[in-house]
Amino acid sequence: MTGVFFLLFLMIAMNFFKISVVENERYQAMANDQHFGSILISAHRGSIYDSKGSPLAKSASVYKVFLDPRQFQKELKALQESIDKRSKEKLDGTYKPKYDDDGNELNTLPESAEAFKNEAIDFLSEKLGITAEKVSSAMVENSQYSILQDQVEKPIADEVLAFFDEYEFISLNVEEDTKRYYPHNELAASVIGFTSAGGDGMYGIEAYYDDYLAGVDGKTISAKDSNGNELPYRYSKTYAAKNGDDVYMTIDTEIQYTLETHLEEMVTEFEVKNRACAILMNAKTGAIYGMATYPSFDLNEPYEIADTAAAEKIAQLTGDAATKATSDEREAQWKNKCITEIYEPGSVFKVITSSAAIEENLIDLENDSFYCSGSVTLPGAAPIHCHDWGGHGAQSFQRALTNSCNPAFMEIGSRLGVDKFCYYYDAFGLKEQTGIDLPAEGVGIGFEAENMSPVDLAVSAFGQGDTLTPIEMITSYCAAINGGYLLQPYVVDKIVDEDGNIVLKNERTVRRQVISEDTSEKVRTALGNVVTGGSSGGNVRIKGYSIGGKSGTSERLSLDKDEYGASYVCFAPVEDPEIILLVLADMPNADIGYYGSVVAVPTARHIFEDVLPYLGYYPAYTDEEIEELDVKIPLLEGSISDAKDTLDGLGVKYEIIGNGIEVVAQSPQTGSSVAKGGCVYLYTEKGNNVEYAVVPDLKYSSPEVANESIAYCHLNYVAKGASVKKSNAVVNSQSIPAGTRVPFGTTIELEFIVNENQD
Repeated sequence: MTGVFFLLFLMIAMNFFKISVVENERYQAMANDQHFGSILISAHRGSIYDSKGSPLAKSASVYKVFLDPRQFQKELKALQESIDKRSKEKLDGTYKPKYDDDGNELNTLPESAEAFKNEAIDFLSEKLGITAEKVSSAMVENSQYSILQDQVEKPIADEVLAFFDEYEFISLNVEEDTKRYYPHNELAASVIGFTSAGGDGMYGIEAYYDDYLAGVDGKTISAKDSNGNELPYRYSKTYAAKNGDDVYMTIDTEIQYTLETHLEEMVTEFEVKNRACAILMNAKTGAIYGMATYPSFDLNEPYEIADTAAAEKIAQLTGDAATKATSDEREAQWKNKCITEIYEPGSVFKVITSSAAIEENLIDLENDSFYCSGSVTLPGAAPIHCHDWGGHGAQSFQRALTNSCNPAFMEIGSRLGVDKFCYYYDAFGLKEQTGIDLPAEGVGIGFEAENMSPVDLAVSAFGQGDTLTPIEMITSYCAAINGGYLLQPYVVDKIVDEDGNIVLKNERTVRRQVISEDTSEKVRTALGNVVTGGSSGGNVRIKGYSIGGKSGTSERLSLDKDEYGASYVCFAPVEDPEIILLVLADMPNADIGYYGSVVAVPTARHIFEDVLPYLGYYPAYTDEEIEELDVKIPLLEGSISDAKDTLDGLGVKYEIIGNGIEVVAQSPQTGSSVAKGGCVYLYTEKGNNVEYAVVPDLKYSSPEVANESIAYCHLNYVAKGASVKKSNAVVNSQSIPAGTRVPFGTTIELEFIVNENQD
């Protein structure tokens, strides 16, 4: 017996040691759960603002509606007792009702507690958008806290409280919570990201800076009695929540809107299949002013499929197929194309090849000659053609860059050799993440030196052999033109806590210097000459601005599809670059247009036309541009002789209509612009019938033909885009559709473009 009791005691002692020492924390937590209860106090999530302080994401107060089932059952019982008591008083004739000033009876009661319960179930189900079963189940739970619905707007929360307060029920209550709102819906959706139902950041800024935005939740801890009921307030302690920090981005809402608007126009016109994207950044600091992917999605409804065609296809599926297709489409629309997807850059990459060769003194900018016969055949490979199959003949480096000649750049790549080419490929950061402060950044795929064949080197030299992300492309291009400095791009300027203290500040970060400032100056000068001296490169031309750039057209071999990528990277001003822009149209409809110079360059020009003046860059015209400068028409009403003298001084023709003694009306109106040599119509009699003309179809017309047609129809025009002095320039679009009836003298804006495929 002694032995048996000793063993039992030993087992008890060992178990006691296990509970009190080995698993002390576990059992302490269990004891605390039994002795203490806690109520979470949600922290207010920080807001996201653009660079000017305009809100892009905010958290507004909403409410969590919950029920205390035990209290509700007690209140139902008390209600039935009150109903029974009143019924007895009515039978005894002792009940004396009270009325308000309008004669309505006060303190009415329902037919029965069960009737009130059923009415409450229907009411809560309708107002909270939940099933009646969920409400009825919550009412009979053996607990003190059952959540009916969260994210409830204040008007609804007030309604449900008022419904229960009518009979002085305190079993239904609300807790303040927060809901995320995105005031601009689709704007910068892939950059901002969104939050999950639980409030955690998903994608974009919301995910990357979640630790700052989320804050720290607080809680109220209260003691419980032996039956598990919470003790009065004096036995509780509250730990206040720490609200999240506010994030201020480098992105400007106006610039972002400009990017997305013009991307939409490009995607629609050229029927781009695999989305388009654009990045506008500061070439000196790496700050991103705009980053757009189109089509986008609504941040307030992120789980809805934004692509209607895709949504219709998914609607025809069922079961697992529908679930998978929905998941895949959501993932696709949430991706930020600018940083996650890779593509072949095409001739834009020639900027990198040029920079490396100039840095290594492998190109004589003044005397070198590169001969192009139209194709090059390397051992064991099929001929590699230039886009000009007839060949460019002998050409200088500048001419080869302007012509975007593939054979010339194959020779430059050969001069570099595999080792140096791969060295600069790595140095420009094309095999590593840029370090941008956004999640899920992709990395391009390039050849390793030991595996690179002469053919690989040849095609890589003109941008067809490797893949990279748009953010890698623009940051490497920045290094080529900003003095050689490879920068770390960023989309957040600063983070500020609720007391106004700056807790994080992003600034210019140089990863390394890749090329010398001298080489960089030569590269940007050459790229400026591509725009001013080239044909299709001139499509980005804006009067008064010095712009450099290089377009690219690539085969999308990495997708195993017979498709193309049309892109363009440009910067301004050429002498001291500050603004750089990348535009990419992935898989445009080849039947409409697929060359970068045709698809991406006009879009880049439209963006620069809006953005450069907005950022405070004002035109400085060259002598040649001054000769072509449009004339702004002043107010001409009054003396006919004064009007004539004014127009003669401006170099504008005029035509007087009527026999009056002074000008009473004019066309075009004051403030309108016309090309030099245009005509203004001066009306000298009140009540004169305005004469009208029908706008002709000018698309694809040469400048000469367009000018003759406009003059014949008694209209005016202003030219944008490629210089009208280019012999191969044609009208790409007109501001007023053909067939429109307009007054004599109306000004039509004509966009000229050079349709030479030099990408």
